[in-house]
Amino acid sequence: MNLGKRVKARQNIAELFENHFSNGNYAASQDLDFLVDLVHFFRPHKPKEERVSLESLLLFLAENPIEKGLFIRYIRNVFANRKFSRMLSDAGILKDSDFIYEVKKRLTAKILPFQPQKDTLEYVLNQVFYLDTDTIWVNHIPKEELHRLFRLLELSEVFSSAKEDTPLSELLNGMGLLTQRMSGRAMENDVIKMVPEYDAFDSPFVAMEKEFLQIEQQVRQTASLNSDDLHYRQFVVLHRQCVEYVERAFANSSKYGISIKVNQSLLRIRQQLYRLKVLMPLLVGTTASEKEENLIQLALKLIKYNCYKNNVGKLINDSTQLLSYEITQHTAKTGEHYITETPKEYFQMLRAAMGAGLVVGFLCIFKVMLGKIETSYFGHAFLYSMNYAFGFITIFLLGYALATKQPAMTAATIAKALEIGMKRPNKNGEKHSSFAHLFARLFRSQFIAFVGNVFVAFPVALAGIWLIDLAFHYNIAETKWPKLIADISPIASPAIFHAAIAGVFLFLSGIISGSVSNRNKHHQVYYRIQEHPFLKMTFGVDKTKRFANWIENNWPGVISNFWFGVFMGSTASVGAFLGLDFDVRHITFVSGNLALGLYGADFQLTQAMLFWGIVGIGVIGFVNFIVSFSLSLGLALRSRNIPLSEIRFLNKAIWTYFKKQPAAFFFPVKEK
Repeated sequence: MNLGKRVKARQNIAELFENHFSNGNYAASQDLDFLVDLVHFFRPHKPKEERVSLESLLLFLAENPIEKGLFIRYIRNVFANRKFSRMLSDAGILKDSDFIYEVKKRLTAKILPFQPQKDTLEYVLNQVFYLDTDTIWVNHIPKEELHRLFRLLELSEVFSSAKEDTPLSELLNGMGLLTQRMSGRAMENDVIKMVPEYDAFDSPFVAMEKEFLQIEQQVRQTASLNSDDLHYRQFVVLHRQCVEYVERAFANSSKYGISIKVNQSLLRIRQQLYRLKVLMPLLVGTTASEKEENLIQLALKLIKYNCYKNNVGKLINDSTQLLSYEITQHTAKTGEHYITETPKEYFQMLRAAMGAGLVVGFLCIFKVMLGKIETSYFGHAFLYSMNYAFGFITIFLLGYALATKQPAMTAATIAKALEIGMKRPNKNGEKHSSFAHLFARLFRSQFIAFVGNVFVAFPVALAGIWLIDLAFHYNIAETKWPKLIADISPIASPAIFHAAIAGVFLFLSGIISGSVSNRNKHHQVYYRIQEHPFLKMTFGVDKTKRFANWIENNWPGVISNFWFGVFMGSTASVGAFLGLDFDVRHITFVSGNLALGLYGADFQLTQAMLFWGIVGIGVIGFVNFIVSFSLSLGLALRSRNIPLSEIRFLNKAIWTYFKKQPAAFFFPVKEK
């Protein structure tokens, strides 16, 4: 059976050689057709599952010396004087600090790949290994077969010279470019200010660049490098210092903030350092076997870099992880009071929620009155947005609590509980017990916030519309009550979908708050206000400092609540303009709208209307919470690089704790 397969493979290989080398002159050209067909012959249909063997090719070359000689001449002719230094320094590494530009460029390259000059090795790899999955099956080829192939092709001596245009020279050129670029980028002001600890020291990047020049000079003279060489060992030490420099800069982002541009610059330096770490051992070798291994590893790395150079997913993953971490760090600070633990905190949350319900009751009345103004879609969007925005800002500044804000503002606390759970063995479903306890506290905080909001917004809205009717003899909801009631019902309207949209906006408000805080911290906005000469001269040092502290503590919340109001107020108008059924439903507002609808109908609602209105409040509140919480949980997982597979353990831990102590999800009880 195996012999039959081998014979068939040999016949196919033989036919391939016969088709391309029948005249015996093919080796004299640089046509890539044969190489493309040869790689295609071995390329598997399922590269992640199938293993590729070169045994058929090796056997054919060993048994056919004429074809072997033609193949050797062909390979040498195709790869002669091919440049690849820029490929080593550029492929897969950020080209610019502009994140959006880099994403667009890589997406475009996937559809219409950039084609380099024909005298480069990158051109050959683009034509031959043009699939992203090629690096997977190539790396699964047995190393013993690769060594046999390189010996058959008489490539062992390729690394014996470092003259210009040789592979060893190109490797040195590529590494030299990396050290020079890192040295320049690390000296930029925005990067330096992230690591003030290094102000008193010389840059390790400059020292590493100088050390590499010594190594390059030696390798060009002798074409070899020993791992015990003093310059090599010093280079390794300096490389480690550069890595520590970058990691310290990233760590300091919690102290100084970080912008996307600086994040991309540091990410680029990190990628270049890793590339150097991979390439540097390829210079180390004095024996023929070591140089042969280095050459094979270089070939594999070049194929890998070419296949992954337009990888968009990894770019987005690496670029956004730190920013998401910083955002969740800020929301943790602003969201600590959103999770109650003791009975005292529980009832403080109730009072704060009641205060928010009072404000929302008036906002519901204002919106109905603003809806009676004859204006355009944009006019209504602006009026509704300002109504919501200033109402939410008032709630925030007064220290009140709007229901469903908790999940969006507690992502870092969630992530911390997840990290604790990750370190525990999964025994008896207790892997994420700390997360289950946190979820119970968050859920009961959410529950009491719902209660406080709903049970105050309803009577306030009802009392407000009654007082307006009493004073002006005008029922403001007399004509609008059917829509107010229908919009709450989960069976008479897409209330669940609209509640989900509100949940997304709640999540986005938390993102905005963290982003503003991170940006202001990075640009030292608070310190600049505190030390502003005109403000200090006009208002005095103490008042200016208090103002700077107020801005630091409140400005991110003000901005996020403003935009939350804009999102809530403009969604329906945008939907109407686009002809789409977009709108938002928030539990607190629908409770106030139920009161307005009830009064507008002169309390003549049917039992079904009233029933579905009450049920709708609960359903909308649950959807608000679960959507906002799910997105916040996803951000928490993303910021700490925690796999999504942990979610099943989270669900199991929550269910286990709920069965053991269900009351803890609604009231502050003593934990067992």
